[in-house]
Amino acid sequence: MSRTLRLHRQVIERARLWAPVFKAASVLWLVLALFMVLPWGVLLIEEDPDAMAFGLSILLVLSAVALTWTVTFHVPVELKPWQMFVLTTLSWVTISGFASLPLILGAPQLSFTNAVFESVSAITTTGSTVLVGIGDLSDGLKLWRGIMQWLGGIGIIVMGIAILPFLKVGGMRLFHTESSDWSEKVLPRTGGIAKATLGVYGSITVLAMVSYWLGGMAPLDAVVHAMTSVATGGFANSDASFGAYAQSPHLLWLASLFMLCGSLPFVLYIRVLRGARMALWRDQQVHGLLTLLTIVCLLLTGWRMWLGTPPFEALTHVVFNVISVVTTTGYASDDYTLWGPMATVAFFYLTFVGGCSGSTAGGMKIFRFQIAMLLLVSQLRFLIHSSGVFASRYNGQPLTDEITRGVVAFSFFFFLTIAGVALGLALLGLDFITALSGAATAVANVGPGLGDIIGPSGNFVTLPEAAKWLLCIGMLMGRLEILTVLVLLTPMFWRR
Repeated sequence: MSRTLRLHRQVIERARLWAPVFKAASVLWLVLALFMVLPWGVLLIEEDPDAMAFGLSILLVLSAVALTWTVTFHVPVELKPWQMFVLTTLSWVTISGFASLPLILGAPQLSFTNAVFESVSAITTTGSTVLVGIGDLSDGLKLWRGIMQWLGGIGIIVMGIAILPFLKVGGMRLFHTESSDWSEKVLPRTGGIAKATLGVYGSITVLAMVSYWLGGMAPLDAVVHAMTSVATGGFANSDASFGAYAQSPHLLWLASLFMLCGSLPFVLYIRVLRGARMALWRDQQVHGLLTLLTIVCLLLTGWRMWLGTPPFEALTHVVFNVISVVTTTGYASDDYTLWGPMATVAFFYLTFVGGCSGSTAGGMKIFRFQIAMLLLVSQLRFLIHSSGVFASRYNGQPLTDEITRGVVAFSFFFFLTIAGVALGLALLGLDFITALSGAATAVANVGPGLGDIIGPSGNFVTLPEAAKWLLCIGMLMGRLEILTVLVLLTPMFWRR
């Protein structure tokens, strides 16, 4: 009897530990269900049969929310650090699962594997797709693909600003002091930061919608492309991606601008609006990103002109595709693998870069490359002056051992994850280029890979099901900054 009672108490204690995590996650499920109402309403107006799929999906998600709230009604949502790790991973996995329901129940009637792949790609703003004949989808499903990426984008910003620095993940602690100082002096709570960020994110999205519409896009296309541009997601309403507008250079330039806007730190936008007008221009991350983009665009434009492409056409497509890959958006206006071996290798390298911390972009993030360069310079100085003491600073802040460890650990596991996923894909029968570029584009959340199968003009639909699940794991790990997931796999994490 005593043993049974002890076991019963352990079960209750475990339930109490997990209850706040699921209660917090259920709030995010509710937000997802509310956004499902938008495409559902469009389909009801159009009397499209897909309306039934969305109605049933909403009902299923709300049932999960109601059940969770019923069980955890009296549980306060006060999360400890270890619960934040669990919540971060759990929320992205469960939201991806719920978001796939309309793709399974709707007109595409995707298999469970393909639907989950598409939703994971959307929520992580990767942009890889298994859909063929996107132009023939219902308006509601097109809108839903854009909404998934838009929601993933704002989730990424909030995670990068508020959660990951708090959890000391991947060297992003560097921006914690900056964020907390600003939040204390300008806005009273983290909730204030989230609201302000959502306001900026929504405003840029609306500006993109209006710009695309005035530039000649159909209203639905303008809405979806605006969502996926600012979210640096890359889903388009055509199998040709943004190549459908290749003959409209003004739209390519507008998209380049909004992709770049999505890849800059959103905290800095708010600082500018609060009176610090030079905040963007003084940030070392922004300088590094713009410098890299300028150099690469000039070199590749010169390369294309040397191959015989007219200057303006060369510049337009180079700027668009370089910004798309570096910001991990994944749009393509042209098959850049046909620009020659040098361009192909360059784009493969650019896959790893990413945008700024606190933006919607994925990848390594530009600040890690800058910190690595500072560490290299410091090490070279030490080799010359072995008794010297060299203090490195980034954005006016000293590089502590904690930050350095975070950057080194993240970088190591980032490339180790790519290597592991690539090896797994190769074991499943994929060729070297497809396996390596597929792993890189998944973990970096870019979208298209290289080669005839998953290149800019290809699709992921023909990959084996096991390969798609492996890529889903890669996309989630890359979006959650690797270490957030890896820590859950360690036995010591669960010893408490």
